[in-house]
Amino acid sequence: MCSDGSTRAQAAPDPIDHLVIVGNGMAGQRLVEGLVRRDGAPRRITLVGEEPCPVYNRILLSPLLAGEMEREALTLRDAAWYAEHGVELVLGERVETIDREARRLTTDGGREIAYDRLVLATGSRPAMPPIPGLDLDGVRAFRDLDDADALARAAESGRNAVVIGGGLLGLEAAEGLRKRGMQVSLLQRDNRLMNRQLDLTAARLLENELRGRGLDIHTDARLERLEADAEGQVCAALLADGTRLAADCVVVAIGIVPNAELGHVAGLEVNRGVIVDEWLTTSDPAIHALGECCEFEGQTFGLVEPIWRQVEVLAARLAGEDVEGYVEAPTATKLKVSGISLYAFGPTEAEPDHEVLSYRDPQQGDYRRLLLRGGRLEGAVLYGDTASGPWYFEQALAGRDLSDCRAALLLGAADAQALLDDASNESPHSPSKEAA
Repeated sequence: MCSDGSTRAQAAPDPIDHLVIVGNGMAGQRLVEGLVRRDGAPRRITLVGEEPCPVYNRILLSPLLAGEMEREALTLRDAAWYAEHGVELVLGERVETIDREARRLTTDGGREIAYDRLVLATGSRPAMPPIPGLDLDGVRAFRDLDDADALARAAESGRNAVVIGGGLLGLEAAEGLRKRGMQVSLLQRDNRLMNRQLDLTAARLLENELRGRGLDIHTDARLERLEADAEGQVCAALLADGTRLAADCVVVAIGIVPNAELGHVAGLEVNRGVIVDEWLTTSDPAIHALGECCEFEGQTFGLVEPIWRQVEVLAARLAGEDVEGYVEAPTATKLKVSGISLYAFGPTEAEPDHEVLSYRDPQQGDYRRLLLRGGRLEGAVLYGDTASGPWYFEQALAGRDLSDCRAALLLGAADAQALLDDASNESPHSPSKEAA
């Protein structure tokens, strides 16, 4: 990013002969699809994935766990698609070393692959808290197909589950296991669910809804340890206040850690993730990093929207197009739990100079809270009726002064937009006024 905060276009690189992408997740796949439709794409593309199956939609793991869809429905592209587009697909092999001088990588299967340009799209792994017992049988993360399959099997043979983490992934895992017939206890360290996205009112509405469905929710929960039975299988979770929760399986969903080890071993600049510039280039100009494994201006990534923006920048760059660099932008959050509509963006807590607008209809279960500063929308939380969420988000991104429609903002997008249009038509600088 330039010193004035803007991005700048960079001269296009020379045509690339062989591009190798390490990581057959959603980011790596979207990059491939962005390249094969471009005229200036690399002449050869090789995609190396550690998982044995072609790319699938990880976003749909939650409905898969809940039994709402079949595993095959998650597959994004089969092997035939890669062959049709001339992409070499290497599955079930983990890249172990990168020889930057020779521009060659080696997999755990002994395969050596030379590259002209390399992209690391190695994703992330679940964060694990320093809690005794996390290595017991029956303790799982919820990140891939194997996790979803293992948890579905656990639901068939066990009755009680404990989910650690009250964020998006934890809620989705808990609800999925509940729908599989398990009694689920959800542990959240904070005083409310989804504390990074929701204010207290929306979080309480969400908690009440989930409790009504049968989830046992513990906020302000401190997990002391996990306990095992005589066979080494997890059997209980002990909280700091002495509460003991039965557990035939435990799911850890407290966050993610970038898979940056390959970049570290290769001698790239690494902090939490592999550090990249605005064109997703690492400290080695022949190597890029993308998605959950990278770090840009101190930020790492776990949501698809910013990663898709990164893909667009990198695909254009690798195809030899002039392109402006990646910049951070606000992201909206939506919860993927059936029967619950939630939309949020911006700060969760109001600051002293924020104007707070709120609306609540207990009978309909609707709640809206908007944060404005100087007439401009900076944050919103919508629970229940979320239809106006994208419009609010659009206004926030545009930095539009909403003073003219302040009275109608809580009524929804249509009423607020009508007032804005009226104000625009009545402007002394509008064509109609000048013509009059």
